[in-house]
Formats: sequence, structure tokens, C-alpha cells
Amino acid sequence: MAQHSDFPALGDPPNKARVLCVGDVMLDHYVYGEVERVSPEAPTPVLRIERETHTLGGAGNVLRNLCALGAGACFVSVVGNDEPGREIQRLLSAEDGAEVHVLVQPQRATTVKTRYIAGSQQLLRADRESAFPLGPYVRDDLLRLARELVTSYSVVVVSDYAKGVLTEGVALEIIKAAHEAGGRVIVDPKGGDHIRYRGADLLKPNRRELAHATGMPVASDDDVVAAARTLIERCGFGAVLVSLGRDGMIYAGGDGNVRVQRTALRDVYDVPGAGDTVVATMAAAMAAGLAPFEAVPLAGAAAAIVVGKVGTAVVSQSELAASLRDQRAAAEPFDPPPASPPYGFEAG
Repeated sequence: MAQHSDFPALGDPPNKARVLCVGDVMLDHYVYGEVERVSPEAPTPVLRIERETHTLGGAGNVLRNLCALGAGACFVSVVGNDEPGREIQRLLSAEDGAEVHVLVQPQRATTVKTRYIAGSQQLLRADRESAFPLGPYVRDDLLRLARELVTSYSVVVVSDYAKGVLTEGVALEIIKAAHEAGGRVIVDPKGGDHIRYRGADLLKPNRRELAHATGMPVASDDDVVAAARTLIERCGFGAVLVSLGRDGMIYAGGDGNVRVQRTALRDVYDVPGAGDTVVATMAAAMAAGLAPFEAVPLAGAAAAIVVGKVGTAVVSQSELAASLRDQRAAAEPFDPPPASPPYGFEAG
């Protein structure tokens, strides 16, 4: 990976950024083609298929982003004993430098999301999934593995896509184990019962999930901050980072700090996995020494890049560095440059 003097690799010794990710992995299947006519059988477009691709989705996309950012990453998840599960394992093994632990539960159907795309327009998504909780033996194995690994990673990402890996108290056990080992935990939640993540250092819901979890209005920035503070008080979170889609994101800390981060979106082609990019960027930055409050602008810059790509995409360290340099160049030239935080991350 190319190095930039103003943006050194997260993996540079002696302060290597190390992140453990545990969660629901899935296979993202993309079918690309062109639409030239409407079906005579029904008022639906006919997609002439040109190519197909498979990509890691869900927690697997968090891992892909961590690796692209240069972080030292470890991954733990569960798949079924089926061809999609084997394809996921092949894709995981191709992530250079990542430590991967994939457990197999024979009766489980590996989640596959198939998206049909014409040009840059998604026509349809078809899902095959199993959202059952883990079997008792696989659950015990996953928790044993997580407890062993958290001692070697300063930041743990809990990536919950509600496919069963983190239910039945698994998420909370991982959070407790990470804290006992002196680590910090970022949770990408699913559903409205956020008490099952209590004590996490950073929770990243979107606007809809925040409304569901609190029952409060979230139309304005002030509404979002009030709802986030309610969630912090209710569940003991260190901070809440709320994704607002095109409007950027809002950080509300348990210490009273608030940061409204607008995202300068250019061409928006696709949004699948954008939340994974935000989580991975926050985790890599925090593991590299930044406080969550300081890492928010980096996550905003990464989100602006990834939504300009088609499909489940990642942001590389070089892309993020270039974006930060462009932002700095566009700023008032007479302003003195901000002091650089640790390891090249810019906290503007």
C-alpha cells in the first residue's frame, strides 16, 4: 500500500492499530446487466445479465474496511455448512493480514443478499437468511474465542445484523469481556432493544433506529441529541454516533460533547455498507489513539467517499488521505493548519 508522509499507515509500528470485529457475516451477491425492454409476461424490466460478483457483507464488510485502512484486524463469525458459507471463508482468507476465525453450524443457512443492478440502479434485492440464535455448543465456542482474543485488541467492534450470532446475551458477554481486558467497544446495533448492548463505549444507530429505541422525535438536530442522551442515560453508553444519511452524522458524548458532522456528498450511487465504513473508520482511528469525538470527521469523510461507489464498497487509506488533503486545501489559506493528532489522522 502506498505511504503518504502526512498520513502514515495505521499498521506502522510501534503503535499498531488493532481491532477485533465480531458479528453477523453475509455474502453480498451482485448481478449486473442492462435493461432494454419490459417483460411481456408482467410489467417488470428484463435484466440482460452481463456479470456476477460476490463480496463480503455485514460484519465482513467491516473487516474489509479495516484492512483497507491499514488496521491490524481480527474477525470472528459463524456460517452454515453450505456453498455460500464456503465462499465467505474463501473471501475472508483473501483479506491480507487479517486473523480470521469462522465457526460452522451445520444446520444454519448462510445469509445471502442478491442485488440485481442495471447500470448504477438497483432493481431488486432478494435475501436468503437464517436469523436463529446460535446452537449452545457454537455459542460457547464463539464466546470462548472472543474472551481469548479481546486481550490482544484495544478496540472491539460488535456488528449486529440481527442474523442470530449476537443474540441471547452474546453481545453483552463480549462487551463485558472487552472491558475486563481494558478495551473499548463500538456497537453497530440492530432493532430497538439497545439495553442488550449496555455499557458499550460507542453506539452507532441511524436516525430510524434511534427513534425506535427511544420512542422520541428525531426530526431536528436538537431532537437527535436529546434522544441520544436519553439512550446514553438509559443504557450507560459512553457516546452515541447517529447516522443521518445525506445529512451527515451527530455525535453525542456522555461527557456532554456534541459534534454535528455534515457530509459533503457528491455523486451518490449506492449506500449498502456505508454504515460499516463509518464503524470501521471510527474503530481504526480510536485504536490508533484518537478519542471518538476527534474521529468523527474521519468517519464523515469516509462515508462521503463510499456512497459514491456502486455496491458494497470500502474506503482505502490512500483515498481517505487524499480526501483530507483536499478538504485542507479548500479551507481558508490564511488559517494555520491544525495540529496533527497521533498517527497522521486529522481531527478537523
